[in-house]
Amino acid sequence: MATAQHPRAGRLRAWMLEGLSDMGRSGEHQGPHAPPQPAHKGQRWWRVMCLTGVDYFSTLGYQPGIAALAAGLLSPVATIVLVIVTLAGALPVYRRVAEESPRGEGSIAMLERLLSFWKGKLFVLTLLGFAATDFLITITLSAADASTHLVENPHLTDALHDKQLLITLLLVALLGAVFLKGFLEAIGVAVVLVGVYLALNAAVVVVGLWQVATAGHVVTDWSSALTAEHGNVLVMIGVALVVFPKLALGLSGFETGVAVMPHVKGDPEDTEERPAGRIRDTKKLLTTAALIMSCFLITSSFITTLLIPEKEFEPGGDANGRALAYLAHEHLGNAFGTVYDVSTIAILWFAGASAMAGLLNLMPRYLPRYGMAPHWARAVRPMVVVFTLIAFLVTWIFDADVDAQGGAYATGVLVLISSAAIAVTIAARKAGQRNWTIAFAVISAVFLYTTVVNVVERPDGVKIGACFIAGIILVSLLSRLARAFELRVTSVTLDDMAERFVRDMASRKMRFIANEPDQRDLAEYRDKIEQIRQDNDVPAHEDFVFVEVTVVDPSEFEAGLTVRGSTLHNRYRVLTLESSSVPNALAALLLHVRDTTGRTPHIYFEWTEGNPFANFLRFFLFGQGEVAPVTREVLREAEPDPARRPRVHTG
Repeated sequence: MATAQHPRAGRLRAWMLEGLSDMGRSGEHQGPHAPPQPAHKGQRWWRVMCLTGVDYFSTLGYQPGIAALAAGLLSPVATIVLVIVTLAGALPVYRRVAEESPRGEGSIAMLERLLSFWKGKLFVLTLLGFAATDFLITITLSAADASTHLVENPHLTDALHDKQLLITLLLVALLGAVFLKGFLEAIGVAVVLVGVYLALNAAVVVVGLWQVATAGHVVTDWSSALTAEHGNVLVMIGVALVVFPKLALGLSGFETGVAVMPHVKGDPEDTEERPAGRIRDTKKLLTTAALIMSCFLITSSFITTLLIPEKEFEPGGDANGRALAYLAHEHLGNAFGTVYDVSTIAILWFAGASAMAGLLNLMPRYLPRYGMAPHWARAVRPMVVVFTLIAFLVTWIFDADVDAQGGAYATGVLVLISSAAIAVTIAARKAGQRNWTIAFAVISAVFLYTTVVNVVERPDGVKIGACFIAGIILVSLLSRLARAFELRVTSVTLDDMAERFVRDMASRKMRFIANEPDQRDLAEYRDKIEQIRQDNDVPAHEDFVFVEVTVVDPSEFEAGLTVRGSTLHNRYRVLTLESSSVPNALAALLLHVRDTTGRTPHIYFEWTEGNPFANFLRFFLFGQGEVAPVTREVLREAEPDPARRPRVHTG
């Protein structure tokens, strides 16, 4: 029985890890938003806009209702503030992000370049936690709102009553199944969905504006109620500024817009180093999407506030989470309303697909490179399973409630936009652009204020973000610990002098001495050789080559190794290396020498003084410490055959 199941299990594993052997090489990553292969010609910018638009434009499904709940009668005024922040704040920021990261790395990569060592890695992991919050809540919130449109449809409400959680879970599962099968032709599907959805929304908005224009008392009643509640215009604006952070969901989509940038066609003369056409067209993409969304945000907020009774926006009301759908059924009939519901369900579900693609693009870009994820994290299908299970958990915790997830979604969106604003402020300052530095600093302050207010008023968002951050950091550190003895040098290059030393040693027994460089004077090398000979009973006539490793950035996991040879004090041959880890560098050098010469090299160490556990922590965090046993363990894992394994001697 076991023999019959083994091939099946092997086929399943091969299918789950398909493409893994080609991933992570040369710093590349895979995923739906990965940089296209050289043969890929890209797409026109307006088509790619639809791919990010399924995330951005789909918020019309729930944004007017959330705005009405947050701002009440002031919803149109607060939405105008949102549009001003979008066009004067988020849009300029992400146009600059497109210039600074034309390969779709986004603001996280910009900030990563500013910080090094462990503080940079932990900072990126924190931002990844908020990015995971943004994208995962996009999946769960969009699926929840899609199920709301399905359950509240007049033709289905009796049959699907109280089944919203189950429907949401099924939509999330269907999304995961699609990605397990293979997510192809996403842009073509997105163009159709966005085109139909925007056309239907335009029809609802036009009819709504017509209803407002023909029933003049509606505007009068609204303005009278607004004046009675808030007094004068200045008070209204002040209150709108205060409630604006609650409307921050309308800012979503910009990070995805940059992530899909590699798919933009650009100009024929574009190169990966200077993609001027791609940058220009991505700016068109971002600007056009922002303008379209701004028009819909203002008009939809206006007509829903004036035409829908306030009680219908409350939880349990017919317009809760589906304000425009309510108007579609109310003023255009149930047949049109059902078509609108189907279109909304489709684009909301596809918005989850866009978010899943964003996750699959973002996480493999960083975690495996940091050594903070297992090898299988570079493959798409295992990550799809992980993200789908997490989405199940989030949906269950929030009971598929759109309003309850709004705070977490807004927090993720605002943290990413704030980080982008800070990144472009620093980039403008480094470029000596004083006016842009001041402008971006003001924008950063606005978004930081909005983020803080949102966190204070709706702390559930930062709590969920903190859970994701804690989970990512914990899993990342455990993964790096599990891979501590992995050979992680991607290549070994010797200069001419180092090659000469190796060729000369190949004619006899190859003996290396691992030396921690100190004064590098004559006495240091003479005493070191004498000590090694005494500790290991090596004959006096045997020759040695010193190997010295300098640790540069111990937080880096994988890197190439360059070996330089030199002769010191006219007699001592020394190979110098720079690496993130002393044991890994030594093990990689020994294996390279063995493979190029066909001889088994020997290396000699001193025992490291001090507590072994403390020395291991020094190795884990700083790349040095318990060098001798760790070098031997790295060699043991890299070369399972003891007969071919380089020899390690410690005295």
